[in-house]
Amino acid sequence: MTIVTDFKRNEAMPLDLGWLNHIHVNKAAADRRAASLANRRTVKKEYQAAWLVKAIGLIDLTTLSGDDTPGRVERLCMKAMRPLRSDLVEALGIANVSTGAVCVYHEMITPAVKVLQGRLPIAAVSTGFPAGLTSMETKVREIELSVAAGASEIDIVITRQHVLTGNWQALYDEMVAYRQACGDAHVKAILATGELTTLENVAKASWVCMMAGADFIKTSTGKEGVNATIPVSLVMVRAIREYYERTGFMIGYKPAGGVGTAKAALQYMTVMKEELGNEWLEPHLFRIGASSLLTDIERQLEHYVTGNYSAAHRHAQP
Repeated sequence: MTIVTDFKRNEAMPLDLGWLNHIHVNKAAADRRAASLANRRTVKKEYQAAWLVKAIGLIDLTTLSGDDTPGRVERLCMKAMRPLRSDLVEALGIANVSTGAVCVYHEMITPAVKVLQGRLPIAAVSTGFPAGLTSMETKVREIELSVAAGASEIDIVITRQHVLTGNWQALYDEMVAYRQACGDAHVKAILATGELTTLENVAKASWVCMMAGADFIKTSTGKEGVNATIPVSLVMVRAIREYYERTGFMIGYKPAGGVGTAKAALQYMTVMKEELGNEWLEPHLFRIGASSLLTDIERQLEHYVTGNYSAAHRHAQP
């Protein structure tokens, strides 16, 4: 995977409450568009195989469990660098691919650095993940420690109450502080969309985080009752498109939580292609946060090569 270093980073803009007040989401129309994207005929045969190989490079291969150990994270990193068996790589006629990044808790950055040695980005969840209810001082310090430990991407969680109470200034100020603490590390703002009540709140939170300097906006922690969905993704990527049209800055998007099948990955890739274009189908602008997705993609690619499905346990688990 190529790590983009000359990408024009979001420089942020002043909070524009007038713009927020003009944001309205037609839920029925969003649901209809999402259904049309999710239910249309997908790519088949060699085209599907090519899309799935592409999808591997977009995965933030993730482990965020309370029982994580250094050994588990080391295995995750080795899988991230060599996500496909060598026989499949040879049969597909491709160079070995890698995932977009690995995503871990702060305490697991050191074993990830030990294995990856700069070959892939390390994303660390931060700011009191997943609830985000620690003190602001603690949140900022957590970011600083993760960057110092070797994380080049920080997945922060916003304070949901700011959205639910309409305190957009507080959300903006919070995001500005997180961006500043990240320094050169890119910041992904996790909105926890399943807890924001309405699609309009999702749209407004997306805009505020982008105005404040977020490099990516991300749906979920994976710990909420409802995580990534196509309607939410549609609202968020359209906010990204409008922000680009207004400012010239390209913001990344990351669906996370519940994206566990190759079919689901293809649906999200279709959303990106149709709503934002091919330019956004690159790892510096699109990631999929997942832990089990890679296993299903590998199974689908084996089926393409051999004509047979294998049991999931035959594939190396991160």
